Amino acid sequence: MPVSDRPSERRGAARTAVVWEALLPVLGEEPRDVLDIGGGTGGFAVRVAELGHRVSVVDPSPDALASLSRRARERGVEVVGQQGDLSTLLDITGSDSADVVLCHGVLEVVDDPAAALATIREVLRPGGTLSLLVAQRHAAVVARAMAGHFQQALAMLEPAGPRDGAPTRSGHRFTPDEATALLVGAGFEVASVHGVRVFADLVPGSLLDLEPGATASLVELERAVAERPEYLPLATQVHVLAR
Repeated sequence: MPVSDRPSERRGAARTAVVWEALLPVLGEEPRDVLDIGGGTGGFAVRVAELGHRVSVVDPSPDALASLSRRARERGVEVVGQQGDLSTLLDITGSDSADVVLCHGVLEVVDDPAAALATIREVLRPGGTLSLLVAQRHAAVVARAMAGHFQQALAMLEPAGPRDGAPTRSGHRFTPDEATALLVGAGFEVASVHGVRVFADLVPGSLLDLEPGATASLVELERAVAERPEYLPLATQVHVLAR
């Protein structure tokens, strides 16, 4: 995708390019029913709708859903927004209702990630695909340490115990192995694993704003390392496609 001239969009492109590149072949060209859980203001949902798909967003925030509605109108597409979360998802959508489910940045804040994935599996139709994007623990430890929050970094070294109850204030964090193990345990087949934002969060924003061509080069670098396992521990997020 072309890189925008607007600074905020340039930074956003560098952070999401890998996810979009993996997701586009899954969406395909035929219209599909796509559910975005926690899709908020529609950063992904509206762009998916622009590709011709039928998109629904379930989000607990009425303010975010109002922003989603405005964004969809401005872009001339229809996106159905409904208030709710993973605990009420089946009541809202029913089972076997989506061909593709986006769950980006949501598993970190649920009480029981395994139960959440089991619910998503019920929502997906047979052969459907889950796009899961989660915060990656190794990178979070490094980020906390570099910011001088050494006790927080120490506390994040080990995963929370199974079914520990509510996530910590900073939310759950997952290694790639933990994320894929959760998916397999919920009955999914993992198709691909990508490191997201390996370098994008380390590069000063001023460099992207002032250096011609810097964002395009950064996006190219992010794509080059996304599937290289040695760089996964550096990735701020892990993106997994699972069926």
